[in-house]
Amino acid sequence: MIKLNLPIDKEHIKELHAGDSVLISGTIYTARDCAHKRLKEMIEKGEELPFDMNGAFIYYAGPCPAKPGYASGSCGPTTSARMDAYAPLLLDNGLGGMIGKGEMCAEVTEALKRNTGVYFAAIGGAGATYGKAIKKSELIAFPELLSEAVRKLEVENFPAVVATDCEGKSIY
Repeated sequence: MIKLNLPIDKEHIKELHAGDSVLISGTIYTARDCAHKRLKEMIEKGEELPFDMNGAFIYYAGPCPAKPGYASGSCGPTTSARMDAYAPLLLDNGLGGMIGKGEMCAEVTEALKRNTGVYFAAIGGAGATYGKAIKKSELIAFPELLSEAVRKLEVENFPAVVATDCEGKSIY
């Protein structure tokens, strides 16, 4: 098990290989389909993004509301392929990688290789476990999107697997 503290630089990304089990701690951002569409539009217009994309990691998830005493409710991954149309652009604009569920397309793999990025797979059905790994949650953009709004999460020991590494090798 590899313990990662995000953000990580490209040299650390190069040390990760498809199939490696990781425990992620640090900052990640949530964004799903609607938020990705907005981020794409902002990039195309040259507008300032709601967070620094350089080296950032996006978790394809929409957290449930938190119960008292918790930072987040259940927060399982959504299907990553739904972000295939947006991921290459975000990677080309500095994104360090993504966390989601399932295989992504060849264009995303090429963008990971081109940008020394990494794609982590989270376990579908383990939303409660991921919710407990979230220690802090802050709404930072697009509140009108409700569960699809962009949130800044601080996570501790968030379990994942390297699904596609920066050389394009994949567990799929």
